[in-house]
Amino acid sequence: MTRPNLALTAALCAGLLWPLTSPATAQEPPPPRPEELQDSDPVPAAEAEGDAPAETAAQEEPAPLTKGLAGPFLAARMATVLNDYRAAARYFSQAVASDPNDLYLQDGALVAQISAGDVERATELAGQIAAQGGGTELSELVRRIDLARHGDWTGLVENLEESGVEPGGENGNLLDGMMRAWALLGAGNASVALESFEEMANARDVAPMVHYHLALARAMVGDYEGAHKLLSDRRIGDNLLGVIARVQILVQLERRDEALALLNDVQGLETEPELVDLREKLQTGEPIAFDLVQTPADGIAQLLLTFASALAANPDPEPLSLIHARLAVRLAPELGAARLTVAQLLQSRNQFDLAEQEFEALRRMGEMRPLAELSRIEALSQAERPDEAESAALTLTAAYPELPQAWIALGDLLRQQQKFSQAVPAYDKALSLLADAQPQEKWFAYYARGIALERAGQFKRAEKDLLAAIEIQPEEPSLLNYLGYSWIDRNKNLDRGLELIRKAVELSPDDGYILDSLAWAYYRLGRYEEAIDPMEKAVASMSSDPVVNDHLGDIYWKVGRQREAEVQWRRALSFEPTESGEVDPERIRAKLDRGLDTVLKEEEASGETAELPDPKAEANAEPSNGD
Repeated sequence: MTRPNLALTAALCAGLLWPLTSPATAQEPPPPRPEELQDSDPVPAAEAEGDAPAETAAQEEPAPLTKGLAGPFLAARMATVLNDYRAAARYFSQAVASDPNDLYLQDGALVAQISAGDVERATELAGQIAAQGGGTELSELVRRIDLARHGDWTGLVENLEESGVEPGGENGNLLDGMMRAWALLGAGNASVALESFEEMANARDVAPMVHYHLALARAMVGDYEGAHKLLSDRRIGDNLLGVIARVQILVQLERRDEALALLNDVQGLETEPELVDLREKLQTGEPIAFDLVQTPADGIAQLLLTFASALAANPDPEPLSLIHARLAVRLAPELGAARLTVAQLLQSRNQFDLAEQEFEALRRMGEMRPLAELSRIEALSQAERPDEAESAALTLTAAYPELPQAWIALGDLLRQQQKFSQAVPAYDKALSLLADAQPQEKWFAYYARGIALERAGQFKRAEKDLLAAIEIQPEEPSLLNYLGYSWIDRNKNLDRGLELIRKAVELSPDDGYILDSLAWAYYRLGRYEEAIDPMEKAVASMSSDPVVNDHLGDIYWKVGRQREAEVQWRRALSFEPTESGEVDPERIRAKLDRGLDTVLKEEEASGETAELPDPKAEANAEPSNGD
């Protein structure tokens, strides 16, 4: 049975690249209240999602639903729940216009405006909040970023110190403390700034992060030896920007050979444009400056990005992760890693139009990253935007014609759209590029091409690919199921085919699609009694699937349980199957009207045979053994 999804190449991409962030896929909670933003602890997941009792929330701060605010406020809240940041910003702005002194509404507007990318407007609002004599942690953060953007380092230091920043104290705020250290550097107090970084590094849990920024600060003031010593610790700067920093610093120390060796040891170097450019300059002897951090604003941008990455990596992602990433872009528009983080966070929240703006900016900057593009292609496909996904895949293959994963992604998109014959050449190209690769890197491509070939009516070639994939990955349930069912469907290798499907069930006993295949294989072989148990289990695991309910009805009919068969057929119809799907609703109605036996005889007499379900095609399945 077919599972409709996009088969991308997680297994093949493993270890190829290492993105700076891995945003979890989750809806962003409603805007936090001002008191939540002022608390240095993360917002509890239940409270952030609005699961706190309504009575308690009302006692803490009544919802501003008076004086004409109800409509815009409720619309803003709904838009926030749906992650529609543009709409949320519009409605919160309307609410703020009605009550310009309400900090809760102002903070909600700030969250929405920054999330939507309108940081300019958020900066104006933060200034208004300060002029009113108020302020929240978020509004103050926005003001500080604006001071850094304009290079007002003395003003930034004063702002932070007026807030009682204690970078090394018991109540120290790490973000503010490190921002103050960068601001001190900008104000010309280099020795005090470096001492401040070192003081914060005494906290063992955050020492690697602080040491990374200390290394950047030392390099910026010309202390390359000190910076290199700090970055030699592999726990520090273990990301793309950290590698760039180490290479640039080694060059300043006239250790170009070490810098080249460092780059050559990076897995997936060829797919990182910045690293490729650095390697070419090293090989040709071109001058390389330390320009990763040219001003304290660049350092603060990386600081914000560090916090955004940490917040996004939580099981329950903080709503502030996107805000920190957006503010990092505000300070350093050319920082590709920050734009990529913004794009990934927006993509994970189904804000594809906003994400596309960031991906387009990355392309203009020449920083198209294959792993990010593959993730983007998958997200577009899952959002049922196949034209955009296909266009992105074609762009990726054009930019990286030697990258097999790009061709597999293109093949997957074409196959998902049932363009099976067109998908085959894409997989052919991928497998030619993988000719010298390890077997584990090839099984998925063989499997995917085998599916495309089988659906295109080229079963002899498909069989060879599926067998090749099984030889490499003999414990992959969906693969075993696909070939086993294909054989039984063709009345070929019946015993071995059934053996493969049974093994698939053993490996994945709760997979309703594979259980359906086993039951339908028994049905195909006329072993109706044996088909009952796996099909009932399939229905139990996928109770609202019209296909399995229809199948169970057919099986019940064949064992003489006509009344139960009719119940299952009616149940299948209740899920509104369409003629373009795997279940023909008119055929189900014919079975209800005249019985399955009569329908089968009519089909046989007319020379028509009802199509059997396709084998399950979950070609993006992760290997069961973790390989």
